[in-house]
Amino acid sequence: MIQLPVPDFSSGVAFIGGGNMARSLIAGLIARGMPAPAIRVAEPVRELRVALARDFGIGVFDGSAAAVEGAAVWLLALKPQAMRGACEALALQAREQQPLVISIAAGITATQLVRWLGGGSLAGLEPSRSEQAAIVRCMPNTPALLGAGITGLYANAQVDAAGRARAEALLGSVGQTVWIEDEALMDAVTGVSGSGPAYVFLLAEAMEQAARNEGLSQHAACILVQQTLLGAARMLAEADERPAELRRRVTSPDGTTQAAIAIFEAGGFHTLVADAIHAATMRGAQLSAAND
Repeated sequence: MIQLPVPDFSSGVAFIGGGNMARSLIAGLIARGMPAPAIRVAEPVRELRVALARDFGIGVFDGSAAAVEGAAVWLLALKPQAMRGACEALALQAREQQPLVISIAAGITATQLVRWLGGGSLAGLEPSRSEQAAIVRCMPNTPALLGAGITGLYANAQVDAAGRARAEALLGSVGQTVWIEDEALMDAVTGVSGSGPAYVFLLAEAMEQAARNEGLSQHAACILVQQTLLGAARMLAEADERPAELRRRVTSPDGTTQAAIAIFEAGGFHTLVADAIHAATMRGAQLSAAND
């Protein structure tokens, strides 16, 4: 992982939601030198608050208003269906404090967040440009829990260079980041990398079952599949070659790999993958509409 310098967070970072992804981000930030007192978390579940305070020495609150007080950066780590209510409850403070707002909720657009945080949705009005919040919309994935994630980020026009640096430092604490300049493509990021680990787990599940069908033990099947996927992922990341070239190198004409590849291709493998990612992308757009 590339170690990015931590920008000035002396005014504090407030997390709204203290679940697994928030916990991973907090651990990453503290490991990179952010002082624990600069981090505050609003989390309604008492057990999670106790664990966060115990493990990291950070401030914890059962309500979001107290957590965000004075914080220059708010990170919304909530499920999509909870975002509107949480934002509207913080609209007055958002207008007063003008924080950088970072969202990791799938399918919730920057426009929706601007409207909810500006209070416009309560009156049926769009906030004026001067009232519009600085929003960075992010899509991390579950390997972030191990510090090996990848996050796509989109910033609206109100986010300046310092805001981008802060967002990149926050999400960069749990893996690599890539900026997406067209927000319409964030649903595709969700379909590719946000949901992507599940595709790999499904492949691993199928490979393990096939290995057992061929007579291998559970243990042998498990370790063979795990290390094959891990090694292949490292080659993708480190070999500086395109996937097609790496596949060509391991596929001898009329060999064992070619026999397997032919079955995949006969079953429409590329089309199936494209259709699956498209379905996930479209679902992200549906989530936005459902929560508007």
